[in-house]
Amino acid sequence: MRRKSLLLLALVSFSLALLLAAAFNLIAIPSFNPPFEFAEPEPSQTEIDVASTHLSVTATGIPTTVKDAAQYGYGLRRTMNLLHGSTPEHPNTVRVLFYGQSITRQSWWLEIEDYLRQRFPNANLLTANRAIGGFDSTKLVRTAEHDLYSFYPDLMIFHVYGNEEDYESIIANARRRTTTEILLISDHVTWLPGTANDLPSRLEEYEWHNQHSEQWLPQLAKQYGCELIEIRRPWEQYLRANALPASTMLIDNVHLNDRGNALMATLVRNHLQQMPIWAEQPDMVQTHLVGTDVQWNQGKLVLEFEGNRIDLLATTIETMPETRSDTSLSVAKVLIDGKPPSEFPELYAITRPSDALGVDQPAVLQVSAANSLIPERWTAVITEINDTCDRFKFKVYGSETGFDGEGQNERQFVSQSGRVVIDPEDWWLDDVYDNLQIATPAGFQIQWQVEPLFTNVYVPPIGQNFAQHQTVTVAQNLPTTEHTLELIAPNGEVPITAIRTYQPPLP
Repeated sequence: MRRKSLLLLALVSFSLALLLAAAFNLIAIPSFNPPFEFAEPEPSQTEIDVASTHLSVTATGIPTTVKDAAQYGYGLRRTMNLLHGSTPEHPNTVRVLFYGQSITRQSWWLEIEDYLRQRFPNANLLTANRAIGGFDSTKLVRTAEHDLYSFYPDLMIFHVYGNEEDYESIIANARRRTTTEILLISDHVTWLPGTANDLPSRLEEYEWHNQHSEQWLPQLAKQYGCELIEIRRPWEQYLRANALPASTMLIDNVHLNDRGNALMATLVRNHLQQMPIWAEQPDMVQTHLVGTDVQWNQGKLVLEFEGNRIDLLATTIETMPETRSDTSLSVAKVLIDGKPPSEFPELYAITRPSDALGVDQPAVLQVSAANSLIPERWTAVITEINDTCDRFKFKVYGSETGFDGEGQNERQFVSQSGRVVIDPEDWWLDDVYDNLQIATPAGFQIQWQVEPLFTNVYVPPIGQNFAQHQTVTVAQNLPTTEHTLELIAPNGEVPITAIRTYQPPLP
């Protein structure tokens, strides 16, 4: 008995020392890498494509994820106001992005999507899950260029493993380039200490995730104005309250089973609340009412604004003519700072390159450009490749540009037109071979597109799909500075009710 007591005392002392060390490191080093190699196992396609089953948690002890339940949803107040304010006559468009790695692709996100659609049937809800299994923060900081900023969500729900420096870069860039509200999810519990036989390496990993989730993430959320779901401690409380091992919620050493997905969905859903006393932050997104804040004058409407995105909100459906044969309905030419939006090189987005062979991961993490872009489809063709896929040659072709050069993966590639730039570290073919022994053959094609983030001519939406097109983005990804919008309608006016401008909070 005495020997067991001494062992337990030693375990408690060791854990306390780790906690103190973690606290000290937080002060000395605000952001650092995990002291271990976190290898997230690749989920099967079945695991990540499970359909929503309206899972529910029936065990006792569901804890709160905030210290004050009245604070649920405080960091999401603009999104929640848009959802709650949607009516059949005034359907607000709300864009929600789920981003991260395989945990974010599991079925709990479908439960959240289904919950939002059922609770807010009048909202024009546009959801996307662009999470990439196996990609930690060091990879997502590259792919976010294609996945996050061009989507420009109203709300991003985010969880990822990996080093904290790149994690913060993703959040900081989202704050510089969008007005998205951000819901951060801390790490769930995959293992619990409790015996004298606990390996020091497991304890070290456990305490790192504690420090990351309970100290570093709250500081990050406060610094960047994010909502934080403190998953980790409530998850552990739930397990202990129900005398459950961590494996009860998992299908392997990381990924969630049905019960784990149900608990995750419950904890996330609790934050999707609206408190009427909360006001939105007016400096980020402003709505200018036509006829009140801005006026038509002889077929021309002018608005000076500061920001990087501008939307037009069409007149409500009951006032819209049924067909465009109505002569009172016209279109409007769009000018920003005296020129068509198409003349801004920033208003073109490159989509995520297609997947590597045999995996749900892009063959190239990031494609950029050194010259002005045009809307077109691009193809890179692997022409020669060695057995281990770490040395290869390729050619690129644009649907409008045509053949645009050839290169090797070991050097930075800049195409002849400057419309394609690929850095050597962004190729993923050799990693697929190293991880899964899948060899990419010669002739393999990788595709991406250049898409416009603008319209030069505003055409009012009509017909049965009016609700889905009531909000029209005329320019996105402008330099975040002062601009002048001009709408010129040859027939006098176009039926818009408001103009919405977006100004990211960080320069």
